[in-house]
Amino acid sequence: MEIYQVGGSIRDRLLGLPVQDRDWVVTGATPQQMLNLGYKQVGQDFPVFLHPHSHEEYALARTERKTGPGYKGFSVHAAPDVSLIDDLRRRDLTINAIAEAADGTITDPFGGVDDLRQRVLRHVSPAFSEDPVRILRVARFSARFAALGFRVANETSALMRHMVTSGEIDALVPERVWAELVRALAEAVPSHFFETLRDCHALARLFPDIDRLFGVPQPPQYHPEIDTGVHVMMVIDQAARLSADACVRFAALMHDLGKGTTPPAEWPRHIGHEGRGVSLVKAFCKHWHVPNEFRDLAVLTAKYHTHCHRAAELRPATLCDTLSALDAVRRPQRFENFLIACEADARGRPGYEDAPYPQATLFRNAFHAIQSVNAQALVDAGFVGPAFVERLRHQRIVAITRAVSAHQDDATECSGAAAEQQQGHGENEPTA
Repeated sequence: MEIYQVGGSIRDRLLGLPVQDRDWVVTGATPQQMLNLGYKQVGQDFPVFLHPHSHEEYALARTERKTGPGYKGFSVHAAPDVSLIDDLRRRDLTINAIAEAADGTITDPFGGVDDLRQRVLRHVSPAFSEDPVRILRVARFSARFAALGFRVANETSALMRHMVTSGEIDALVPERVWAELVRALAEAVPSHFFETLRDCHALARLFPDIDRLFGVPQPPQYHPEIDTGVHVMMVIDQAARLSADACVRFAALMHDLGKGTTPPAEWPRHIGHEGRGVSLVKAFCKHWHVPNEFRDLAVLTAKYHTHCHRAAELRPATLCDTLSALDAVRRPQRFENFLIACEADARGRPGYEDAPYPQATLFRNAFHAIQSVNAQALVDAGFVGPAFVERLRHQRIVAITRAVSAHQDDATECSGAAAEQQQGHGENEPTA
């Protein structure tokens, strides 16, 4: 019986990165031997055990054989005669197929250490093509290690493209796709996830609403990047700078889906893209089983992001109604996340990465103003039903008017920025 530390912990340590979790492989042992030593079995598809003290995962060395489509179409063989190299051979990337023995000896049969030095993401063997989840994993590692200069090996990219054209990728189930997507959004440079998928043609197969944004033009005087797909990639990276919350990053990803359905005759303007985007976001979330908290923020951002950009142009009544539609009073954190997503949108253009976004300040001031209105006092005064609703709205509008007047300097600065945002997004709705 031999125990080896394997996978990500070895990879990250060799890269000089913090090690989060450690995984272990056990060779020469049976499940009963592990149980006799006090390990607790938790694996259902293959033998995985928790250490009796550290509670880290220890898996028996295993091999896999393809038996059907998709990532579940495998039969697993775990037995004492499975060697360490046999186990490493089934792994996805060479940088994840490195093991270390208790005495510090490194086992690296597939050149993972050299690929770490060369900053290359390379598949271990042709068996990579048997599991479509590995396409998503490579894209996610690309997003994680983008800042370190990693690239996908040419032969791995070619293999991933073959997996797409052969239809293997179609076996992915929504729950697994969403799990990889939300993890990718949490990475350092999430745009690389989508760019890697696009390079192997998987983006069009999995997320066609995102893929069709590429090549759709915007007014160059306001969007130097011109391409809507490029803009959205910049926006999600800005969202990653501004917030660690995956909900914010997902909302940033979804905010301009409607521009992909603008008739080419109307380019580069995108009149009404907000409303079209809402239905697309809802359909996307339904298809991929996206949790409600992600869906709700994304829908609100798609619908109201141009309202935020035009904050200084909106009348107090419209600011009040927008805050009501955002349910800001009852969901203040979601409202704050909405503002962050809108700021990421504004910054997601070349030359604007560090630009101020006073529109958010104006909306926050309006929000604090409506919070100052005492609803209970209206109830005590005898207002009920529609009369209460109308009176509350009236007092909130008055409070917002005072707040906006008290911050004229911010409003003036915001107005100029809002005009640019309005033009840049093809918005032509009259000031409300």
